[in-house]
Amino acid sequence: MAKVELKAPIVQEIADLLNGATAAVLVDYRGISVEADTRLRKELRTNDVTYRVYKNTLLNLAMKDTPFESLTADLTGPTAIAVTKGDATVPARILSNFDKKGEVIQLKAGVVDGTYYDQKGINAVANIPGRDILLGRLFGSMKSPITNFARVIKQVAEKKEA
Repeated sequence: MAKVELKAPIVQEIADLLNGATAAVLVDYRGISVEADTRLRKELRTNDVTYRVYKNTLLNLAMKDTPFESLTADLTGPTAIAVTKGDATVPARILSNFDKKGEVIQLKAGVVDGTYYDQKGINAVANIPGRDILLGRLFGSMKSPITNFARVIKQVAEKKEA
């Protein structure tokens, strides 16, 4: 079998992984211990994030003509990819928090909801709260004026009764 025929299923696997994904983050994992890598993979898996290591050439081939094509410029050195089809900020947040714990891992770049972010930008995306937290804040801020209005109406009604 030719090398191309052997690599085609792997390229297709990567393409299937990226198909419908909301975010993909590239990571330089050089120097990470096996124990730390196992903890990282477990945390990502529990948050529905797929984390894989592929050869850069195969990633390059799979990303052609996709929303993730802008990441091909960052495919240098050892590269792992974290992909999610759910909350787009989760991979960047988990990887960034892992980096802050003193582990040897570095965010390279990412595409979140179709927008390319370099290393600095993807670190900023990592600081955005999750979807559930943002919805909670929104509903809390919407509830507050209604609650205050109800309190005022109740006080006015009690004052008229007295």
